[in-house]
Amino acid sequence: MPAAMILAAGRGERMRPLTDHTPKPLLEAGGKALIFRHLEKLAAAGFAHVVVNHAHLGAKIEAAVGDGSRWGLSIRYSPETEALETAGGIRQALPLIASPVFAVVNGDVFSDYNYAHLAAAAMTLSRTGMQAHLVLVDNPPHHPRGDFGLDGGKIREAGNPMLTFSGMGAYRTGLFEPLVAGAKQALAPLLHTQVAQGRVSGEHFPGLWTDVGTPERLAELDARLRKETRQ
Repeated sequence: MPAAMILAAGRGERMRPLTDHTPKPLLEAGGKALIFRHLEKLAAAGFAHVVVNHAHLGAKIEAAVGDGSRWGLSIRYSPETEALETAGGIRQALPLIASPVFAVVNGDVFSDYNYAHLAAAAMTLSRTGMQAHLVLVDNPPHHPRGDFGLDGGKIREAGNPMLTFSGMGAYRTGLFEPLVAGAKQALAPLLHTQVAQGRVSGEHFPGLWTDVGTPERLAELDARLRKETRQ
């Protein structure tokens, strides 16, 4: 089983004032912290080793999550003095990931996507020349133009329809090894380079997905989950 990483280093500026004293992954929806939901799903999918990066109020994340034993997981932390962005954070954490392929989920998304599919996608990468696998979703109102097209299981720069990258994916370690450890690096440039070479696979997930990026979206998700619990 490959390793998994939860990206939890964002400052959450759009979430202020909620994130002034609480790191975004510890914000609750439906009475449960967002990161706890990810950990439950990763454990249910069979993952055993998880790396969590953090920066803003990272000590609170470590205190709340611990070593992962309550979920049957082994969790290690990759602290960042200053958030290194997605690719930079992954590069910094590679020694802890210690796996040629791995799954990654953004700590501030919610979905009913089955993480067992991420594990399978990572293992498929290990048998092919693909460098990444992205889960795409229907475009939310705040991102109507999308990010990528999808054609025959491969990610394209253009398509009809265009879809949005969900923040869930699988990657080869080699994609990040050339980067300078400790430097800020966005993920998009790496992906666009590999997409142009036909080395990124993908899938369309039509189910429930939310980018919990604002207090309003968090409140909407919280109301939805609480309603489902009462039914």
